[in-house]
Amino acid sequence: MPSAPSVLPARALLLDMDGTLVNSDAVVERCWTRWAVAQGLDPKDVLKVVHGRQGHATMAVLLPDRPVEENFADNRRMLAEETADLDGVVPVAGAPAFLASLAGRPHALVTSADEALARARMGAAALPMPAVIVTAERVSASKPDPEGFLKGAAELGFAPEDCIVFEDAEVGIAAAKAAGMRVVGVGPRAAVHTPTAHVDSLEQVRVEATADGGLLVHIG
Repeated sequence: MPSAPSVLPARALLLDMDGTLVNSDAVVERCWTRWAVAQGLDPKDVLKVVHGRQGHATMAVLLPDRPVEENFADNRRMLAEETADLDGVVPVAGAPAFLASLAGRPHALVTSADEALARARMGAAALPMPAVIVTAERVSASKPDPEGFLKGAAELGFAPEDCIVFEDAEVGIAAAKAAGMRVVGVGPRAAVHTPTAHVDSLEQVRVEATADGGLLVHIG
């Protein structure tokens, strides 16, 4: 069940992609399982920490003594693999209607994917790409660093406290909190990380425009 509060006022929304708008779990599991086996790691352990981070940041967590250059090289290969593999990429329940309701309203995509992967997955899920996007190339640090969300808010022209983030992953929720933003957790991964509010899917979210140009996010 979704959690209280039931209505959140905002001026802009910042949206994660994987797990929030797009279900790419099948691709993530395939690609990262191959990587884990090649490194002699247990895929189950790898898949526990992969969500929400840029690939090289995940590798740094799992292989802390590995040279950074190797992680970045592996990350480039992984991004190419993931961009080419779109089998099973589908929209999260409620995502098409949710994004349609945001047309003409301030919102941005803030993702740990690079732009090529973001466009490929949003396209595979038949979801419209927001006009403002903050991808891996545009930040110097991966989530849980708040840089991406702060950049998204700045590009939309709003203060952090006026923005609501939609996220599914622990590191993304932590990044939103570090940015001073409220966060709606989406799906089962988000529930245990104390977001401001939680929904099982985007089917439980409705966005209403106010007379002064603001937004009301209805939960439930």
